Amino acid sequence: MRNSVLSALALAGFAMTGCSSPAEAGDNVIVTSPTPQLTQVTITDEATFNEPWAMAFLPGSNFALITEKAGKLKFWRPGRPVRDVKGVPPVAYGGQGGFGDVVPAPDYRTSQLIYLSWVELGADGKRGAVVGRAKIEFPTTGPRLRGLQVIWRQGPKTFGEGHFSHRIAFSPDGQHLFVSSGERQLFSPAQNLKVTLGKIVRLLPNGKPAPGNPFAGQTDKNPQIWSYGHRNALGLAFDSNGQLWDLEHGPAGGDELNLVQPGKNYGWPRVSNGDNYDGTPIPRHATRPDLEAPAISWNPVIAPGDLIFYKGTLFPGWQGHAICAGMVSGGLVRVATSGTGSRARGTEIERIALGTRIREVEEGPDGALYILEDGGSGRLRKLVPAAVGS
Repeated sequence: MRNSVLSALALAGFAMTGCSSPAEAGDNVIVTSPTPQLTQVTITDEATFNEPWAMAFLPGSNFALITEKAGKLKFWRPGRPVRDVKGVPPVAYGGQGGFGDVVPAPDYRTSQLIYLSWVELGADGKRGAVVGRAKIEFPTTGPRLRGLQVIWRQGPKTFGEGHFSHRIAFSPDGQHLFVSSGERQLFSPAQNLKVTLGKIVRLLPNGKPAPGNPFAGQTDKNPQIWSYGHRNALGLAFDSNGQLWDLEHGPAGGDELNLVQPGKNYGWPRVSNGDNYDGTPIPRHATRPDLEAPAISWNPVIAPGDLIFYKGTLFPGWQGHAICAGMVSGGLVRVATSGTGSRARGTEIERIALGTRIREVEEGPDGALYILEDGGSGRLRKLVPAAVGS
């Protein structure tokens, strides 16, 4: 099924905060009005899934693995029936928890290893995210995982079903595994350097703490930690310059795109560009220059689902831009980034309106964008420029 989404008109009422020049160091960039849509796209519906959460293309192919939150891993090929992958782990499904991310190993072409994240139930009823890896095989009886092994556990496990994060990203050189670990809606663990809640962790591909991490060898500090003060990072990706970025949910307002730097404190829950859900205020990032401010934040929120940096050529002029999946914003948000360190800034370029909650965005091997809608009967949809798809 095909349909075209026409470019939106630049209506006079639009405030162009996101299209302004990148802010100077020390400014706090907050988008309060969405940018208009500039790119015409053609959309093809490819398949439907039950609460899809993540997607990854297998290197050297146009085949993909897709996780469903309730505990299934699907193998998708264009124009072919979707198949279940056997040998998946049991997951603690409920609330925001269940099956999470899926990422091929950097050496997938020789190892056939894939990395998965999911929520695990403890013996006492507490829950926590884990990361595992397994070899994927394709016998005639159907795809299956073999040798699944848990290599990392979020700690400590806690009660509740929210803010697991558990996004996975490999460094461009393939030597390090990064995992986003949410603060489990408990606020203060994000500032506690003994635990991995509210952190980005840097590991070796086998799940061990990476040598050279900021707090390695320090008493009462967790050697896995790369950065801290995070809330619920559902996007984690490297840009074309090899810099790591995260896209995370704020509370009532204040979603953030951050350049992730080793040993830095991103402020949650001490500062935010949003407030608590009960209306109590939180000091703004601008009040604490000693803490890392986002490159760009949104109020009202976009409710991010995922993040990529576009590398292809199918969408002219998009190379190197951040593409953010938005659930509340109902589409994709394209952001140009600039600067390094504390001078990193983002400029919202446009929003691609899709009319539904978008959980996942991936770039296909052909440079097309593939999105997964959030919730039951979530469609896998392929986006190309309208001139290509016509």
